[in-house]
Amino acid sequence: MNHRKHRRHDGGDSNQRPQIRNPNSTVSEVVWFSLVASAIKLLLIPAYHSTDFEVHRNWLAITHSLPLSQWYADETSPWTLDYPPFFAYFERLLSFFAAQIDPTMVDLRRGLDYKSPATVLFQRLSVTVSDSVLIYAIYRLTRKLDPRERIMIWVLVIWSPGLIIVDHLHFQYNGFLLGLLLLSLSALEEGRDLLGGFFFAVLLCFKHLFAVAAPVYFVYLLRHYCWGGWFKGFGRLALMGSIVIAVFAAAFGPFVYYGQIQQVLNRMFPFGRGLCHAYWAPNFWVFYIVLDKVVAFILVKLGFTIQAPAASFTGGLVGDSSPFAVLPMVTPLMTFGMVLLALIPSLIKAWKDPKPGMITRWVAYAYSCGFMFGWHVHEKASLHFVIPLAVVALKSMEDAKHYFFLSIVSCYSLFPLLFEAQEYPIKVLLLLLHAVLAWLGFSSYFNNNASEAASKSDKRSIASGNACFHIGFLGKAYLSGLFAVEAWGLLFHPLILGERLPFLPLMMISIYCSLGMLYSWMWQLRRIIQSN
Repeated sequence: MNHRKHRRHDGGDSNQRPQIRNPNSTVSEVVWFSLVASAIKLLLIPAYHSTDFEVHRNWLAITHSLPLSQWYADETSPWTLDYPPFFAYFERLLSFFAAQIDPTMVDLRRGLDYKSPATVLFQRLSVTVSDSVLIYAIYRLTRKLDPRERIMIWVLVIWSPGLIIVDHLHFQYNGFLLGLLLLSLSALEEGRDLLGGFFFAVLLCFKHLFAVAAPVYFVYLLRHYCWGGWFKGFGRLALMGSIVIAVFAAAFGPFVYYGQIQQVLNRMFPFGRGLCHAYWAPNFWVFYIVLDKVVAFILVKLGFTIQAPAASFTGGLVGDSSPFAVLPMVTPLMTFGMVLLALIPSLIKAWKDPKPGMITRWVAYAYSCGFMFGWHVHEKASLHFVIPLAVVALKSMEDAKHYFFLSIVSCYSLFPLLFEAQEYPIKVLLLLLHAVLAWLGFSSYFNNNASEAASKSDKRSIASGNACFHIGFLGKAYLSGLFAVEAWGLLFHPLILGERLPFLPLMMISIYCSLGMLYSWMWQLRRIIQSN
């Protein structure tokens, strides 16, 4: 039996860490968690999948049927290859197995929307199997933690409703990619900076949108690993740079050799897609768009002639949704500048005091900045900071409250991805189950282990017997408002407006969730500024 030191709530040593448990027991626990998650994912195999399913099926066909020199030039389908080369190599690897199961699946001449039962089964299983990277990464990050803390983090990450909705219903490989991110963060938190930098470089060569955190990584590694005398510092900088260059050379080198690097970069950075996605991600630009429409409406009522924008912000397919009626145009360079400006507080902290224990919080904040102010942001990108924040959710009760609030808002903002009636009960049950498990888990953790994890103000509450996990009146009021937004789109809009203003329910979800996301970004910013 594993014995753990009893922690006192009467002013004893609250900083005493528990004894390290049997690692075999920890492995068996995480395997059990992953098997439960896999069982749920298997049940979802016949469910709805989006056009991303065909996107990745077509990428299997491209990488299997064509030579490497033509991967990023092929246009036989509208779903062209636009991820970095490592992901293309990953699709190439999968295509070998896919060809054995159903050769038509990887036949580029087959055309669009091929989804035989064998194809659906293979692609669904490929996502589930690739989630093993996420499971191993979260195991590495938590294997030395107290059992209660470790298991709670596993619940939040491995059973994440957002990941299930996006990867195992809508269809993507975010769990695999976030696993690489968490592997990098686990190495940095252990002080293994070279390994952390290596995994992050690998991640960027799988999906370049994770580069939003690159400034944080650069400043942190420069200060924490490379700083310390000219000779030693230059040597370490050269070593770190060599590792990063080697990773990028392995990814992009073949395309440089074939003269395809410009085509690869054009595919990776399609700035012509516009500021916003067809369904507005709940970020800062929602307020900018709404303000533009409100001002235009008022000016028209006052007798001014306003040129209506040619593009629609609520169309079905991804397109150029940048034009505004009144407000100034927004360019990719402007969004890049806003993201970089928002990152400055975390960069200052990383430079002044590069603590390994803070890197996960800084990286999560970086992805929050990219989500709030970035160009053509997808709603699915909220997972980039929700998952890392789950790792630090038990640092204090305030972190737990913030994560509870944010995870619900993020998950609800993903609801429009599953718009068919048969999937409605699934997404609702996933969100409700997550909310219940998170609430019960946080309540149990802070009631029983608060002397170790809580902040000073929380400890005074514990001493007086008033420790309780709660999110306050405003938090409850806001989350209750999600029911009102959903009720409008599901019931009242069809009854009152019928077929008129079909974009209104989605607009309401975007605007309302944007308020929650803006609060989360501001909360993280304040947390970083006030951290010691």
